Amino acid sequence: MESLVLENPTRPKWKKVAYGGMQLGYDDNYTDESFLEEMVMNANVVKRDLSKVMRDAVSISQYLCIVALVGCVWTYTLESIVDETSLLFLDVGLLVLGFLVLLLTSQRLSLQVFFKYFLNISFFISGLYVLAPIYCTLTRSISSDSIWALTVSLLIVHLFLHDYSGSTIRPPGALNNPTLTSNISLNASIVASVLIASRLPSRLHVFAIMLFSLQVFLFAPFVMYCIKKFSFKLHIVVSFILTSITLGIIFQLHLLLFVLFFGLLVFITVVCPCWLIKMQEYKFEINGPWDEAKLCFDITE
Repeated sequence: MESLVLENPTRPKWKKVAYGGMQLGYDDNYTDESFLEEMVMNANVVKRDLSKVMRDAVSISQYLCIVALVGCVWTYTLESIVDETSLLFLDVGLLVLGFLVLLLTSQRLSLQVFFKYFLNISFFISGLYVLAPIYCTLTRSISSDSIWALTVSLLIVHLFLHDYSGSTIRPPGALNNPTLTSNISLNASIVASVLIASRLPSRLHVFAIMLFSLQVFLFAPFVMYCIKKFSFKLHIVVSFILTSITLGIIFQLHLLLFVLFFGLLVFITVVCPCWLIKMQEYKFEINGPWDEAKLCFDITE
């Protein structure tokens, strides 16, 4: 059929028009030599830089260290190594440090917004102290092994669904539209905190550990976001200090956990970026006239 069409000089030249093949006397699947001239290869492939990918991976390893520190504090508290007084001092120190970081790094944090945050946190702490006796007896009939297994599972869900890019974090005064995955991640961390707090004996102990956990899971991502926006070099320095502290505490806790966690940090920060850059060499994308058409409408009054 194709040879017959080419040998007939009376037929018009083939053109690529929508539903025009039958009108011109050609088959719907007919193509000529000019069909592949519009083929474009790797037009939308993003060229990634190894150093930039490794810098972006620092945010992931940084938050892993934060969650690991929370787990270490939970372990030391349940083993009665850290008492409620030390936890309360830690809570106050973290709260003051967080407000200082916000004052120094956030450009939109006015006195009115600062007072609003302080008032909301005051109500939050008061409500948490009132609910502390309920948390003491919440899981009394459940074994500790089941609590630890469920807590670890919830933390894994929290880490898997956490927004490491900071796209759902907004500065003070801006609209915040969290995604479904970020909400699930936050709820998983809160439930894990409640489960751990329910194993503690006293009301003050429960209040202190709940306040510590919620401060970290609720406010630490925003504080780190402000530091990163203020200065990326400061963000790297804070990440290095945080990683060093976390590795030191885990080393004192258990040697095998130290080796596993250190290997995980190296895998995320070094191996995964190199792996991603290496896979870019095999990325092959072809675009051409066979792709689905994109309609563009020019609406003018």
